[in-house]
Amino acid sequence: MKIGLQIPWFTWPGGAKEIGPTLAKIARTADQGGFDLIGVMDHFFQIGSIGPPEQEMLEAYTTLGYLAANTSRARLVTVVTGVVYRYPGVLAKMVTTLDVLSGGRGMLGIGAGWNEYEAKSLGIPFPPVPERFDWLEDTLRLCLQMWKGDESRLEGKKVVFERPLNSPQSLTRPHPRIMIGGMGEQKTLRLVAKYADACNLFPTPQLAHKLDVLKRHCEREKRNYDDIEKTTMYRFDVGDRGENVGKLVEQLRGLSRMGLATAIGGVKDVWRITPLEIMAREVIPAVAAF
Repeated sequence: MKIGLQIPWFTWPGGAKEIGPTLAKIARTADQGGFDLIGVMDHFFQIGSIGPPEQEMLEAYTTLGYLAANTSRARLVTVVTGVVYRYPGVLAKMVTTLDVLSGGRGMLGIGAGWNEYEAKSLGIPFPPVPERFDWLEDTLRLCLQMWKGDESRLEGKKVVFERPLNSPQSLTRPHPRIMIGGMGEQKTLRLVAKYADACNLFPTPQLAHKLDVLKRHCEREKRNYDDIEKTTMYRFDVGDRGENVGKLVEQLRGLSRMGLATAIGGVKDVWRITPLEIMAREVIPAVAAF
């Protein structure tokens, strides 16, 4: 099993002027410590499960560019991009740019989006669910075509792309990995089977069932289920002195037995750096053999 670091909050000591230096230190520690990927949320306001909307929140792709300059090996991804926040062609160029400037470490994490409050607060159109899924499939088709180097006209369900030129081309071949987030059985998991290299799920009691649904979609799409990287969200709390490491490793072992390949999550008190160092020293090596 691999471990990914999610950075979902930036409310750290020192205020705004210390966000950049602290983030760089976190990124370098995680990168050197063996975290497989580093991700950020695609939100403009803090989300309710973490804190009030007034808490500090950075724009995702600007942040990933900063992370690219402060790391050398970890994959970089949004967990996950809200599809309606950027036009499909612009998003394809942004992920391509991330991949090129990071030396081939960019990924496209994407989903239909859910935070209507922040979208309307900032004047971003937020169509109903069926339209967002049409937008999502258009984006997936466009990205794959652009990364293939096919400039022919593409007519999607919501958008027409007259000449999807992509220059420079992504370094990752055949294309940057695509991870779709969400657990919807009829649409989201079907799109995973049809287009994605990875899925991102929540470790709920329904997880095993969702994996079975994905497997059935793969059968219908004639897709090898084992080719899809199964990732799950998680929250890492190693304790002040690493006293929770044993329990954490056993929980991750259980997820691995279910078929999860990567656990992605926030690390409690990540700004202190010590929890990252404990993760690198005691957790990542322990779960690598799962």
